[in-house]
Amino acid sequence: MKLVSRNAQKIIALCFASSLSTSAIAVGIHAQDRYEDELIKTIDSLSQQKIDPALQRIEKLVNENPKFKLAQLIYADLLMAKAQPLTNFGEKAKDNKKALKQLRSEAKQRWSHYVSPPNKKLIPASIIKLSDTTEYAVIVELDHSRLYVFKNENGIPKLVKDYYATIGKKGAGKYVEGDNKTPIGVYNVTRFIADSKLPDLYGSGAFPIDYPNKWDLRLGRTGHGIWLHGTPTNTYSRPPLSSEGCVALSNDDFTNLRSFVNVRKSPVVITRKINWINRNDWLAQRREHAELLDNWVNDWESLDNLRYLSNYSKEKFRSGKKNYLWWSNHKTKVNAKKSFINVELNDVSIFRYPGVENMLEFSFQQNYRSSNFNKVGNKRLYWQRNKDKQWQIIYEGPA
Repeated sequence: MKLVSRNAQKIIALCFASSLSTSAIAVGIHAQDRYEDELIKTIDSLSQQKIDPALQRIEKLVNENPKFKLAQLIYADLLMAKAQPLTNFGEKAKDNKKALKQLRSEAKQRWSHYVSPPNKKLIPASIIKLSDTTEYAVIVELDHSRLYVFKNENGIPKLVKDYYATIGKKGAGKYVEGDNKTPIGVYNVTRFIADSKLPDLYGSGAFPIDYPNKWDLRLGRTGHGIWLHGTPTNTYSRPPLSSEGCVALSNDDFTNLRSFVNVRKSPVVITRKINWINRNDWLAQRREHAELLDNWVNDWESLDNLRYLSNYSKEKFRSGKKNYLWWSNHKTKVNAKKSFINVELNDVSIFRYPGVENMLEFSFQQNYRSSNFNKVGNKRLYWQRNKDKQWQIIYEGPA
């Protein structure tokens, strides 16, 4: 039995490169994906040197889900540990070295999440405000191979679900077509595509997102076809870095995700790492950034053109191909013909834009009324803090 225990400990150490205590493991386990939960409980048993219960649990798991390659590998290692010492995780497996490395990476990402789950009392700093019509929002955390779902509870994002996720083979930061990277930014789901209309690679369906967005296009980023989707029918899950840039979930998880995602209503924030902050800091951030929008509206309605244009960056502002000089001249001419301007904003969402220092995205429905022109439409603004720590608009255009 001692030999088996040493082997079990070696499996844990080689799988996860960690010497975490049993108590830490127990705290990390919480019900999510049933198969992932069973895998983690197997590791928990191993950490307590309960070899037979671990073997029974993992054997049941692989019988229920033979497509779960990581579970198959740990099961094979446990069987081998009863017969002879192990020197490496998966050493007796027939998979090639690359495949074994990918499975170890998947094990580590799943394990890390369960050992250190997010504190549900904290709020992601990237979601500053969700519109009243937004029921759920999604954040993909690339560095941790995790997709989180947040419910809009009276304007406060509350974590309700999370899933293990696969991203691009080359990691994060998509820039050009075919680079096999997953983009970083704020996106929207544009439609749902059923599995019956897709090749088997995409599993139980797909949610395309609007990459490249306005910011991506401004930076010259290219590519298309970035989706949230499932996995091939002969595969339960894929290694952390194995898509061509999409975000892939197991088919069970993707089917579950469908109940939360509303087309054109559910924002998708893709970031390297989530910055979790406490409620008071989040509320202060929300007040500060919401005030920017209020001041912009007040300045616009004042008919004081200099005051209104002070909201825009002379150096960085762009609206399509139009720069600040064009915008300034155009707005000066247009506003001079008005006797009044009234701007009403609805369905406001505010995000701290990931991957860019001190940048905010505002999107809303704008009801513009003036003495000679009225218009209702959806708009997007990007704001960035300059060297003098002033927030200024660097993009304005349709959402």
